[in-house]
Amino acid sequence: MFQQAKQRRAFQDVIYQIEEAIIHGKLQAGDKLPAERELKELFQTSRGTLREALRVLEQKGLVRIKTGVNGGAFIREVTTHQVSESLALLIRYQKIPLKDLAEFREGVEGIVASFAAERKNGREKQKLGELLDTARFHLESGISHWDEFIDTDNRIHMTVAAAAKNPVYESVLRMVHENIIRYYNRFLEKKLEIMEENFKDLCSIVRTIEAGDKEGARLAAEGHVKRFNRYMEEGKGSGPS
Repeated sequence: MFQQAKQRRAFQDVIYQIEEAIIHGKLQAGDKLPAERELKELFQTSRGTLREALRVLEQKGLVRIKTGVNGGAFIREVTTHQVSESLALLIRYQKIPLKDLAEFREGVEGIVASFAAERKNGREKQKLGELLDTARFHLESGISHWDEFIDTDNRIHMTVAAAAKNPVYESVLRMVHENIIRYYNRFLEKKLEIMEENFKDLCSIVRTIEAGDKEGARLAAEGHVKRFNRYMEEGKGSGPS
């Protein structure tokens, strides 16, 4: 399965070979990699290089390192979580410019809303209606419910993503909405007018999805992202850093 690692950047070659074995099904979830001594012989590399490669694979979520008598490096199941993990870190630490994040969200949120209009089921329609009622309650409660309103907004977006029935889109959007709060805290002014406009957008998104209006849902979601980004651009630099 493995061959001698290329000596230049050897740890990267070790990573590449193990990743390829996972991708091509030679290694399955739950499989245990050979013992360290055997891996050193197979890759013809040092213990330090091997351990560095395994640490990177563990960080990527591809292997799980267990210690003890029955320990070793075990292959983990590859899920959509790994797809979005690195992007989550970039968003969490605000390493992606606001305009680039908005451009990305505009396209993805529009596509996902369109799919949701076509693929949603009765349970998801009911949940969207309930969340919209919750958002209305927080809006009517005023600016003191800002955080609760924003949390409900995120839950609506995630329900729409689930209704689209595409695990890649759902995973990526979950990552975005779990981390984008840092951008809101920094750039978004807490104003009742923003809550009101945002609620109108959410109503439009939910209404078009419930009606099965794919194009209407796409336009509503895109318009919502554009509006929210404009608010953040207007508030840029005025919020806490």
